[in-house]
Amino acid sequence: MELIAPPTKDLLLFIVPLLHLLAAPYTKVEESFNLQATHDILVYGTPTHDIHQRLSSTYDHFSFPGAVPRTFVGPVLLAGVGQPLVALAGFEHAQVIVRAVLGGFNAVCLVVFGAAVREAFGRGAARWWVVLSVTQFHVVFYLSRTLPNMFAFGLTTLASAFLLPKKTASLQRTRRRQAIALLVFATAIFRSELAILLAATGLLALARSYLSLRELITFFLASFIAALGLSIPIDSYFWQKPLWPELAGFYYNAVLGSSSDWGVSPWHYYFTSALPRLLLNPLCFPLIGLALYQPGTSRRVQDLVIPSIVFIAVYSIQPHKETRFIFYTVPSLTAAAAVGANFISSRQSKSLLYKLATAILFLSILAAFAASTVMLLLSSLNYPGGDALSQLYTITSNTTSSLPPPSRLFVHADVLTCMTGLTLFGQNPHGLPPTSSSSSSPILLFDKTESSEELYRQDFWSQFDYVLMEDPSLVLGTWDTIGQIHSYDGIEILRPGQIAKAAETLHEEGIKDGILGQGATIATARDFVRKLTGGWWVGPRMSPRIHIMKQVREGDAT
Repeated sequence: MELIAPPTKDLLLFIVPLLHLLAAPYTKVEESFNLQATHDILVYGTPTHDIHQRLSSTYDHFSFPGAVPRTFVGPVLLAGVGQPLVALAGFEHAQVIVRAVLGGFNAVCLVVFGAAVREAFGRGAARWWVVLSVTQFHVVFYLSRTLPNMFAFGLTTLASAFLLPKKTASLQRTRRRQAIALLVFATAIFRSELAILLAATGLLALARSYLSLRELITFFLASFIAALGLSIPIDSYFWQKPLWPELAGFYYNAVLGSSSDWGVSPWHYYFTSALPRLLLNPLCFPLIGLALYQPGTSRRVQDLVIPSIVFIAVYSIQPHKETRFIFYTVPSLTAAAAVGANFISSRQSKSLLYKLATAILFLSILAAFAASTVMLLLSSLNYPGGDALSQLYTITSNTTSSLPPPSRLFVHADVLTCMTGLTLFGQNPHGLPPTSSSSSSPILLFDKTESSEELYRQDFWSQFDYVLMEDPSLVLGTWDTIGQIHSYDGIEILRPGQIAKAAETLHEEGIKDGILGQGATIATARDFVRKLTGGWWVGPRMSPRIHIMKQVREGDAT
């Protein structure tokens, strides 16, 4: 019995990440550098004269450089591929388009990996791999997110595909050399910690006699020089100083140990917390064990699993840990689980035990899909800054002005707003700077001042028409809160007659126009469900995060 047809199999690797992108189109601060850089390349171009003056006066990274410099190689590629699509669809869709370009590239790499799994382990294993992959949450959710990890992810996935057994010995040797080159590029340009995965892969190739030491050194050096030849000129141009970003990042994180400033996790975090969430289906671990145990698949599965486990184990020495740092291991570990699943399902006609085990596998897939869907819903409610921006544009689209179009409104956005969805693409839906604008809607100009000295001055606040604030008590002057943006704050269970937390907050604060955006959608759904259930509700608890406030000026209508 076939799990899914081959054409559908490949399409799922594109469709599922696209649905995640559409369900959660906003971004967080970790994704901001590559997204803002892509915006600036699209809008301001790459000057060939007065370079320093033009870059420093327009590009965002000169104002917000971040803790360590990041490479522009990814943004240059995204802007180059995305530019004709943006021109075709309109700049208001640019953020989704450039994210879709990245997600599409990563999906293509997953398709190539799936084809390699099919060649190495058979069609059944490849189908199980797709089903297990698309019912996991984290990787498909992040596939289009402009994190440095996700630029490296496609390269490491291709490398893993090239390391799988091929039809001929000569093709297999060529692909293994190419895998080393891809890992070098991913390490030198995007994520320096991938040196661990590169070393583990190289040592395994030597131990298995897949490559000679001379081959390994030759291809490493050639690829390393090519990677530096790509990164250093591009990044030195955009940063306007001699720079190899990943060397600077390695020095900051590994040598100085500054990554610990962002939090420290126990050494076993990746194995006991991150991996179970990444693979999601709890049967993945016994299935990997089964694939390693079977003599017919053990050696090939070891080649999949060993580099990944070594990478995770060595990287666990680094005190600061995040789940996204080990995304690169998921395709290979999922493939190992798929081999185990195929071993069971291909024998279901042989005994009742195998038939029962196959049925349990199918039920686990359904459970993982349900869990992934719930996680997508809850995660989509975690971007109040993006939601606030969208609602502000809706509010101001009907604003009238005595000035000829396009009129300008000044908006202050606080730190939380900037960290949870306010991007240059969102601020700039018209693709400014325009020579002229035919839009009748006001242009919103944003201030992101964080200095407490400025925030304590009343004349600072007097310049703004609107503010987006987590704490409205910090805003000086006379303001109306015209709406609240709520975001996810856990699961709540309401009994008949019990008032939701969000409704209590509105009553206490006396907000006139209530909840806007996703919070309003959840409130409507909650009220509908409670009517059907006699007052019961089990679902996301939404709490106020951002207040949309309008300045009350002399002469405004009351």
